[in-house]
Amino acid sequence: MQCSTRNANFPSSLLLEDCEEAFLKNPEGKPRLIYHRLEDGKVSSDSVQRLMDQVSNLNQANKAKFIDHSGDPAEGVYKTYICVEKIIKQDILGFENTDLETKDLGSDDSLPEEDDFGDVLWDIHDEQEQMETFQQASNSAHELGFEKYYQRLNDLVAAPAPIPPLLVSGGPGSGKSLLLSKWIQLQQKNSPNTLILSHFVGRPMSTSSESSLIVKRLTLKLMQHSWSVSALTLDPAKLLEEFPRWLEKLSARHQGSIIIVIDSIDQVQQVEKHMKWLIDPLPVNVRVIVSVNVETCPAAWRLWPTLHLDPLNPKDAKSIIIAECHSVDIKLSKEQEKKLERHCRSATTCNALYITLFGKMMARAGRAGGVDKILHECLQCQDTVSLYRLVLRSIKESMTDDTDKELMRQILCLVNVSHNGVSESELMELYPEMSWAVLTSLIHSLHKMCLLTYGCGLLRFQHLQAWETVRLEYMDGPATISSYRQKLISFFTSQLSQDRVTWRSADELPWLLQQQGSKQKLHGCLLNLFVSQNLYKRGHFAELLSYWQFVGKDKSAMATEYFDSLKQYEKNCEGEENMISLADLYETLGRFLKDLGLLSQAVVPLQRSLEIRETALDPDHPRVAQSLHQLASVYVQWKKFGNAEQLYKQALEISENAYGADHPHTARELEALATLYQKQNKYEQAEHFRKKSFKIRQKATRRKGNLYGFALLRRRALQLEELTLGKDTPDNARTLNELGVLYYLQNNLETADQFLKRSLEMRERVLGPDHPDCAQSLNNLAALCNEKKQYEKAEELYERALDIRKRALAPDHPSLAYTVKHLAILYKKTGKLDKAVPLYELAVEIRQKSFGPKHPSVATALVNLAVLYCQMKKHIEALPLYERALKIYEDSLGRMHPRVGETLKNLAVLSYEEGDFEKAAELYKRAMEIKEAETSLLGGKAPSRHSSSGDTFSLKTTHSPNVFLPQGQR
Repeated sequence: MQCSTRNANFPSSLLLEDCEEAFLKNPEGKPRLIYHRLEDGKVSSDSVQRLMDQVSNLNQANKAKFIDHSGDPAEGVYKTYICVEKIIKQDILGFENTDLETKDLGSDDSLPEEDDFGDVLWDIHDEQEQMETFQQASNSAHELGFEKYYQRLNDLVAAPAPIPPLLVSGGPGSGKSLLLSKWIQLQQKNSPNTLILSHFVGRPMSTSSESSLIVKRLTLKLMQHSWSVSALTLDPAKLLEEFPRWLEKLSARHQGSIIIVIDSIDQVQQVEKHMKWLIDPLPVNVRVIVSVNVETCPAAWRLWPTLHLDPLNPKDAKSIIIAECHSVDIKLSKEQEKKLERHCRSATTCNALYITLFGKMMARAGRAGGVDKILHECLQCQDTVSLYRLVLRSIKESMTDDTDKELMRQILCLVNVSHNGVSESELMELYPEMSWAVLTSLIHSLHKMCLLTYGCGLLRFQHLQAWETVRLEYMDGPATISSYRQKLISFFTSQLSQDRVTWRSADELPWLLQQQGSKQKLHGCLLNLFVSQNLYKRGHFAELLSYWQFVGKDKSAMATEYFDSLKQYEKNCEGEENMISLADLYETLGRFLKDLGLLSQAVVPLQRSLEIRETALDPDHPRVAQSLHQLASVYVQWKKFGNAEQLYKQALEISENAYGADHPHTARELEALATLYQKQNKYEQAEHFRKKSFKIRQKATRRKGNLYGFALLRRRALQLEELTLGKDTPDNARTLNELGVLYYLQNNLETADQFLKRSLEMRERVLGPDHPDCAQSLNNLAALCNEKKQYEKAEELYERALDIRKRALAPDHPSLAYTVKHLAILYKKTGKLDKAVPLYELAVEIRQKSFGPKHPSVATALVNLAVLYCQMKKHIEALPLYERALKIYEDSLGRMHPRVGETLKNLAVLSYEEGDFEKAAELYKRAMEIKEAETSLLGGKAPSRHSSSGDTFSLKTTHSPNVFLPQGQR
């Protein structure tokens, strides 16, 4: 919904009546997002303000979000896009948002949030493209006589194993995509137990034709159906090895057939090399169908069973053209029909796409009153490309303005040279003199005549032959192609110069520079950290790697250059939001280096990401768990299992406290621990954690479904439980608590408050006020109050939760430790250091009971207590704590571990404060030796201007060193 006060001449009463009818009286039309265009920063109409108030009050539990904006309209569109994307992801696709620090929607610094599905790097744009391509492929009014082929495809599915893949072959435009999409729809309708995985390849060189992305996407689909939360490699070679394993794994448990369909597989880059799994024996219940053009089918595949699509018979071809004419009330004469019949006799003139185009040209001519002329011209065209050229000339001739004709040529050429297409808004920026009316009219004509289509909001060619036609008609050589590429390069480069790094600029600019052969400019583009991050986080690892290989850099050079760029960026990084962004960049670099196999180099950036997040967010923020998980995964590959186990357990504790014990994020950590124990041959422990993980994933999948918002389903579940069980039950209270946590994580604090309070009240009635579940509700309400900066209320709630947990739980219970930690942090934040001391002491006791006195977790708790004493100027009490922590770290982690270096640095600062300069210098020297050994892994030092995370002490004075600091309070 948009509210605007711009047009004073518009009859406002009619506008308000329409809005009231649409948004106030219609129960299905309540808006989720309202863009309010201000004039001079003010609401100039009282009636508009009243309308917004009414809309806002429709649903107090889930208010519409407002964007009040008075700046540049393009900026307003961008803000609206961000919010709409977030609503779609969270409430429609059901993706959880793990960012607790979501900014106000009206903020000038609002940025689209990144969705990170654990170890799985997913591109929602690629997935949306596949959904749209499938729909477009199946969107035909004519069956084109394909019914006869359906039984052949059905026979393949029913044939006994082993059986090689089935080839569906035919010429370009013969209808292979239409056949496969229609058959898939029939299979899904008639055989619900059959799992069908499909991929439709677009034109060569587009993202949809990149082999590693196809295999990655299919593997992820298999993992989803396996309820797996395992890590997925992005290394193209390893992906090829893993995909058949996942296929075998799922086929063993799936009750029914698994069918893999890949359309236009011959358009895949280096298809025989990257699709070699096709020639391996397949599991007994797996069938593979691939379509190819006859001319480009790999020779080795021609021996496979083949279903060849014949051209249409002349009678069907003539009937389709006549039906198209009838749709616009055109009746062909007997003589015209005879001409058609004589013409439609060859393979090319009975091609499905050719006939479709022919019919559209005749219908277009009929509306303009020139049937005879167009029929004569169409009959001169003996193949699809020549008919497409006639289509282009026909559209051009219908234009009266030479400027519009030139715009059509330019737009088609830009779409032609692009990687994945061009959006309408980009065209408006590229051609500011063009009006929306001209653009929409032109695109309508090009779409109607099967030249252009939409995919993920981008204009693309509907068919490969349309792309070829534009090359032949308008682009007479490499110089012309290069000039259009350069126009797009200049456009996307200007976006980068304005700090506008979007998925579009990351998709197009590096690819265009590579096609142009501009190695130096491509190198500079790759060193834009946000471009590389965008590609990597969307799973385009192989593409990113190919760019680096093109500029002549090996893995080590890549690592060094990225790290140097990141250090340079950090020098100018100020403010909490920028620090969070910096942590994301460090994590991306660490994960990229891990995927490259550079494990020792990957540790440093992941460690830095961890410490920044602990400082900028909170030691128990879910993103800290994400950092711990990523760092642990490196140690697993490095076979440093002890380090990995400690980090995974810390990530598990945070995830359980943040999301609950039955959340998929918790399952991810359980699965990681199971895999870790499996690698160490600790099979009983591995099985224990794997079963827990599987149950959570299974339950979450059934509860959530694939395409529904989690919050909406949980509300419906609550309604059903209330009807069947009565309102006051422990299960209903648990559901209310889960809803409260969910809305808290979505930053919908008021709704979260309502659900958490209802959960607490119900638990107190049903279970009694001293039950541990009541402590959980109190703890969550306290976290909510802390988020709202209601510190006194938060303190009271934490204290009540702590009192219950002390009496009800074991002294080393994780929930007790969680409340102790958060209440201690709150006391410290509010300056109540004396009250914080006993809680930090209790945290040490709990960790000693949980892990034993020599565990690194105990050392961290000792450091936290020492830091508190230092802040209270009680250096004598702090000294033995630091020394004991140092001994534990050295014995358990080794003398050169970063935590040893950090503790040495803190001891050096303490000695300096006490006036023991010689000892301080000695300790500081040791700390620097450890630091240099750590940072030399990437070929250079990595200065940091920030203190350690959590509670770790640092002296922020002129003599405080700028060094990497390890993980903080845990």
